[in-house]
Amino acid sequence: MIDGPLDLLIKQLSSLPGLGRQSAKRVALHLLTHKESLLMPLTKTMTHVADVVQSCVSCGNLDEGDICRICRDTKRDRSTICVVAGVADLWAIERTRSYNGIYHVLGGVLSALDGISPRDLAIDSLIANIKDSDITEVILALSATVDGQSTAHYITDHLPSTSIKVTRLAHGMPMGGELNYLDDGTISTALKARANL
Repeated sequence: MIDGPLDLLIKQLSSLPGLGRQSAKRVALHLLTHKESLLMPLTKTMTHVADVVQSCVSCGNLDEGDICRICRDTKRDRSTICVVAGVADLWAIERTRSYNGIYHVLGGVLSALDGISPRDLAIDSLIANIKDSDITEVILALSATVDGQSTAHYITDHLPSTSIKVTRLAHGMPMGGELNYLDDGTISTALKARANL
């Protein structure tokens, strides 16, 4: 049986993160009942974005053109590079406005279970980038999972110079977190990484 256009729209919408079939139906219905004010402009915007947005050849961020705005910004600190698994992580750090260096997007983390090896990630280009630059610090902003930490260890072991400072994001209690709601691993890490007041 061939799905009709509405079924196809619902199917495609339900493949998006956070949208199940019921949510996709509601979104499709909303778009179709507001065809002129929402659906048509959204279609044009999506086509335009698909045409002009691409991965930055330098860091892997998504933006217009070959080089993203962050990499083009001459005021950024080029001695510090923050390594992230994905573009969403880069955007999350940028949202804080507390980091002014450059980035490198790996495109994921190493995972034996998922068959993701170093050659599947942008690790070689990271090492080459560090080798050909004046980078003095590498910040490994990877998840506190087994895969994230094994990726961090792999990168650290393959850095071109031992004089490069390697740091990671602090792990432990989140701001506003209540101790009795945290899992054992988070509490344990927070205890090990405790700091002076």
